[in-house]
Amino acid sequence: MNIKINAVKFTADKKLEKFIESKVKKLVQFYDNIIGVEVFLKLVNTQKLENKLVEIRIEIPGNDMFAKKQGKTFEEGTDNAIDALKKQITKHKEKLRGV
Repeated sequence: MNIKINAVKFTADKKLEKFIESKVKKLVQFYDNIIGVEVFLKLVNTQKLENKLVEIRIEIPGNDMFAKKQGKTFEEGTDNAIDALKKQITKHKEKLRGV
């Protein structure tokens, strides 16, 4: 599985990249056929504390899955996006099985 992390207009530190990679790799437990994952980290210009935006796109055979979540930290945003993707993967697998 190919994991690409893109930090938009800033440089992500290695600790954050390792955190994201470890979370993304756990998605394989839910679905084996993940081809690649692309993660975008962005800072949103708002007055809110939740100004860290995480977008994750998963490439799977057929169609891609996408989650976009915002949080106070990139770690929180990543956790929320991964949870959303787990739900999407579960629904996709149920659809494949015909449940």
